[in-house]
Amino acid sequence: MPAKPAPIKKSAKKAAVKEEKLAEPVPETVPAEVPPVPETVPAEAPAEEVVAEPAPAAEAPAPEAAPAEAAPVEEPPKPPTPPPPAVPASAPQNLSLDDVNDTSVTLKWRSPENIGSGLDGYIVEYCKEGSSEWVAANTELTTSNRFVISGLTTGDLLNIRVVAMNAGGRSEPVVLPQPVPVREIMDRPKIRMPRALRSRYIKHVGEKINLVIPFCGKPKPVISWTKDGQPLDTKKINIRNSDKDSILFIRKAERDDSGNYEMTVKIDSFEDKATLIIQIVDLPGPPASVKLVDSWGFNAALEWTPPKDNGNTEITGYTIQKADKKTGDWFTVLEHFHRLNATITDLVMGNVYTFRVFAENKVGKSETAAVTKDAAHIQKTGIVYKPPEYKEHDFSEAPKFTALLNDRAATVGYNTKLLCAVRGSPKPKIEWLKNQMLIGNDPKYRQINNQGVCSLEIRKPSSFDGGVYTCRAKNSLGEATVACRLEVKQVTIQEEKAK
Repeated sequence: MPAKPAPIKKSAKKAAVKEEKLAEPVPETVPAEVPPVPETVPAEAPAEEVVAEPAPAAEAPAPEAAPAEAAPVEEPPKPPTPPPPAVPASAPQNLSLDDVNDTSVTLKWRSPENIGSGLDGYIVEYCKEGSSEWVAANTELTTSNRFVISGLTTGDLLNIRVVAMNAGGRSEPVVLPQPVPVREIMDRPKIRMPRALRSRYIKHVGEKINLVIPFCGKPKPVISWTKDGQPLDTKKINIRNSDKDSILFIRKAERDDSGNYEMTVKIDSFEDKATLIIQIVDLPGPPASVKLVDSWGFNAALEWTPPKDNGNTEITGYTIQKADKKTGDWFTVLEHFHRLNATITDLVMGNVYTFRVFAENKVGKSETAAVTKDAAHIQKTGIVYKPPEYKEHDFSEAPKFTALLNDRAATVGYNTKLLCAVRGSPKPKIEWLKNQMLIGNDPKYRQINNQGVCSLEIRKPSSFDGGVYTCRAKNSLGEATVACRLEVKQVTIQEEKAK
């Protein structure tokens, strides 16, 4: 006889009742639906099991009482604050060409200054010259600041731009300033500046300048020159270019030709620059002024001011000359003198002298000189020279101790020494006292005075040698004293054993 399936039906009915309790309340007029009885249940099954099962469904409306007990009503939630509107980024910066060949173009750029609502990536777009249709080179955003556009056709002339993307959309584009021709660059331009021209190039006024500066690049680069940022004056400066070098030629240099010359070699968007500093120097002008400051005995003092025109280079010195009024001949007194004042000596008595000063730089000496307006009159003999009298310095000084005595502790039977230092002029006399009593020539003590350093050595002191020791220094200007206390200790048996 098969087993009864009643337990299975009860569990199914209990699950159905639980689902009805969780659902919304069912009106009382709708009876609970009784699940069908499986075919396996025999007809002889007790009727009380079948009839009793719908009872839980009748209790289904019971949850209607629950809402009546939930008295408090919750306030509706506040609506969420809307997010701020998305802001696009600013345009990328410094878009430049990094490389190019016959099928690809390599670009690089810098990130935008302001990323707005963030930065998701970049879109690189190009447009053929003469067309208005921009084509995206990347199907997905690139986060790198360098991108290679590949699969291009040789000979095309492309305008290229880059756009930054974020939640706010596209930024303003940054565009290459010139179209890029898609072709192979065989050799990038490079200036090979000669070593002699890497530093300042100096020439004198009137000299010829002929500078050859080699370069490389294929195809042939375009050569351009500027002076201090401005185009060259072709009437004065000639430029001749070939496939391998550029020649700068000036037939007769002038000071106005000084400046910073910049040479540029360019192939498409690739270029190289070199700076050449040319300095045209000339003789300096004379000192602005010179005057006779004073004259005495056989001497004359001069002062002058630097020249207003230094010849476009620094002043290296001055040349001073003198002339006697009787002969009028000029003689050089000082050359390459660096100061702005000088004293002329060994002048002849009875003569009247005039002086002049030339300025010097690396080119040479100024063509003219500054001449003193006043003349120096050197007095004749008969004047007695009285040397100045100098009072001798008095070095006399009363005794003064520069190093004092320090209290000491000595051990019975072991020599000890007291030290101090004194100065004075005339040399002071040194005396030692013990407890205000003069020691004198006691053989127990050894007294030494060497260059002002005074010492008193006590030979094998006993306990009776302790006390106050005084050093006294005396000379004709006064005296000084210094004292210390000496304690002489007895060695204990333990200390003796330790030794």
